[in-house]
Amino acid sequence: MVSGPVSTRSRLARLCVLVPLVGLGLAGCGASGSQDAGSSASGSASASASKDGQCTYTPTQNGEVARKVDLPPSTPVATGDVAVTIQTNFGTLKATLDAKNAPCAVNSFLSLAKQGYYDKTPCHRITSDSRGFHVLQCGDPTGTGTGTPGYAFAEELTGQEDYKIGSLALANTGQADTSGGQFFIDYDTTQLPKDYTQFGQLDAASIKLVQAEAKKATKGEADGYDGKPVVSVELVKVTQG
Repeated sequence: MVSGPVSTRSRLARLCVLVPLVGLGLAGCGASGSQDAGSSASGSASASASKDGQCTYTPTQNGEVARKVDLPPSTPVATGDVAVTIQTNFGTLKATLDAKNAPCAVNSFLSLAKQGYYDKTPCHRITSDSRGFHVLQCGDPTGTGTGTPGYAFAEELTGQEDYKIGSLALANTGQADTSGGQFFIDYDTTQLPKDYTQFGQLDAASIKLVQAEAKKATKGEADGYDGKPVVSVELVKVTQG
């Protein structure tokens, strides 16, 4: 999920319909309309899981509903480590999701995958910056960076987020409680504030696949590039197992 245009336009924010950035902050497209990407989502740790283990997904009025889906179930369908397969146009990625620390994020991701939300969806954004910002952002079926599943939910932050190579995390608008369908893969060293729900990890072989594709997707672009991949990068299907 991403905000709309913001007043500050750094070289890391060439495409305002993608993720507007201030420094190395990351925001996701859509659900909350225009927001200041410098705002922080910190402080909402585990806010989307109530004391009785239920999740709250709130329908949103702003942003483009990319594909109509049902809200995820309020009771998480999975616990512990959850294996998923992410089929792409450059190979098959294997990941393990963390339903212990991010139960509502994993619950949403699995629900969207089951409903075909991610099927044949372009990854609309890639960054490459020698200062330490390397993400491939996917999860918007419109391919614009403004599409949402029509709902948002709170970040699940442990304070231990490291966004290490191969990690999966949810994009947001830079405001609390704005996680949704968009997610990013850290394909190389990435420095971010601990504001984005880290909900999974690719295996070693999958990391290599993403890194190879990232080289092609940013080939010829200047340092600090932030925009659409120069070659098509697409999610084909996401399945549990």
